[in-house]
Amino acid sequence: MSSALEINQLSKAFTGQAAVKRLSLSIKDGEIFGLLGPNGAGKSTTINMIAGVSRIDSGSVHIFGHDSVVDCQHARRLTGVMHQELTTDAFFTIDKALRMHPGFFGVRADAQWRELLVERLELQPHLHKPMNCLSGGMKRRFMLAKALIHKPRLLILDEPTAGVDVELRHTIWQFIREINRHDTTILLTTHYLEEAEQMCNRIAIMNHGELIALDSTTALLNQLDARQVRLLLCCAIDHLPPQLVQHHARLDDGGKTIILPLQSGETVCAVLELCRTLKLPICDVETCKPNLEEVFLHLTQPDRYPQRQACR
Repeated sequence: MSSALEINQLSKAFTGQAAVKRLSLSIKDGEIFGLLGPNGAGKSTTINMIAGVSRIDSGSVHIFGHDSVVDCQHARRLTGVMHQELTTDAFFTIDKALRMHPGFFGVRADAQWRELLVERLELQPHLHKPMNCLSGGMKRRFMLAKALIHKPRLLILDEPTAGVDVELRHTIWQFIREINRHDTTILLTTHYLEEAEQMCNRIAIMNHGELIALDSTTALLNQLDARQVRLLLCCAIDHLPPQLVQHHARLDDGGKTIILPLQSGETVCAVLELCRTLKLPICDVETCKPNLEEVFLHLTQPDRYPQRQACR
């Protein structure tokens, strides 16, 4: 599969302070790729360098094979960016801005595509309003439409659902999945890690300007060997059988719940068979495994989050 984006040894510093340090990664054509990290990790700086907004100190960016510096016009034409900040064209209506914007990239306006974006992002009632009269959520919709109006093959979304309500969040993600199915590659940053877990094929995690993890979402979730079983008892018990103590089990909820970590390769069926032989009064079973938030905290704050603390 060809690469939509190739980043090689990318670096950037501000007043002598390194913001991005020798970052290298590749995004495949057609992927939904997550770029995650805590505040100050270097995500937005990286996006600004990819988009040509910020000068590259060293390293290179190639977008569908086009160097972002040497062949900047072609590279930018292939890229659409929805920035985190709510930047709008204050002197234009939505309709005027969407009609003008393709020309900035040397692309002929496509009325049918513009009408589709307006319809799908529910902008029609607001087309003739100036941008400073829009709500925050409506500005987000407009910024997504503007990022897509010139039909980019690579769409970069920097915190696209920050500060929006649940309904709009679902609308945005439904539309993003749809355009991804029509051969648009997505690079996403978000602090909503549940979104990244559900949306992204692969995820890179940055911290202090450096890449600290890059793998498929499934592989990252499997990094923490912390599967647990909650055994809900019909009646409380005072102490654990020695066999469960050896498994590092513990009592919770006043003796009505047993929390038992699964060993590597151990199955839930094996645990239930052991409990059957011990004649424990089990009325329900829950299984738990790490989510992306726990993996993220484990990687970015290893001293505070050395492992999964409790089954949720």
